Amino acid sequence: MGLIEIEGMEFYAYHGHYEEERYVGNRFLLDIAIESDTGAAELSDRIEDALNYQHVYVLIKDEMEQTRSHLLEHIGRRIIDRLKQEISGIESVRLKIKKMHPPMGGQIQSVSLSLFDDGEN
Repeated sequence: MGLIEIEGMEFYAYHGHYEEERYVGNRFLLDIAIESDTGAAELSDRIEDALNYQHVYVLIKDEMEQTRSHLLEHIGRRIIDRLKQEISGIESVRLKIKKMHPPMGGQIQSVSLSLFDDGEN
């Protein structure tokens, strides 16, 4: 079993509770950790036997750029569900979404949400 991590993915997207957020947009940072059986790739050294990191990134980018969500929770669930639907061999997923400088009436660097999916959901 292996843990594949992609950290510091950055997107400009149009998610948020307030209409202005969905119009103006904001920066989002994402980290993901995917637990998967890496045994075949360890032995073969072939991309066909591995969980393709590029494919993971492309799916996340697509979810961030499409439907505008009101909540980080909704974005996160959409991403996890899509990954599990389109990529085989995922045992569990840990996803962290960070919204930079949220409009909360003060100087705030970020708010974040971490979701965990152990394959039971």
